[in-house]
Amino acid sequence: MKKKIIFAFVVIAVGCAFAAYKVLYKEHRNISLENATFSISVKTLEQEFLANDSLANAKFADKTIEVHGKITNIDAASNSITIDEKLEAVLFVKDNGLQLQQQVHVKGRFVGYDDLLGEFKMDQVSPLK
Repeated sequence: MKKKIIFAFVVIAVGCAFAAYKVLYKEHRNISLENATFSISVKTLEQEFLANDSLANAKFADKTIEVHGKITNIDAASNSITIDEKLEAVLFVKDNGLQLQQQVHVKGRFVGYDDLLGEFKMDQVSPLK
């Protein structure tokens, strides 16, 4: 009887350890391989947030979206670009030939809206051709 209890405890402990490992070390999302949920301009994104920010946050937060607009700033140090002076996009790959004032179509994960600075944030961004 005692051996059965010890065996059951060991099996449960190993199962819990395996489940915890799978939860803690699950594979990361590969945004570049995901299909975009939305394709939108920065101006339209801004209008949606001005209309109802909580609804827009629920709609776009942590989703893969495509955004198009004009590059207004390039920050090589942080590997990011600013699109239409409203969207800060952290690039997934460095040095991809982007230039100021260039029209760009990018795909990435929408992180959220910074209402203090009035900027939208995206990461894992890759330019589309």
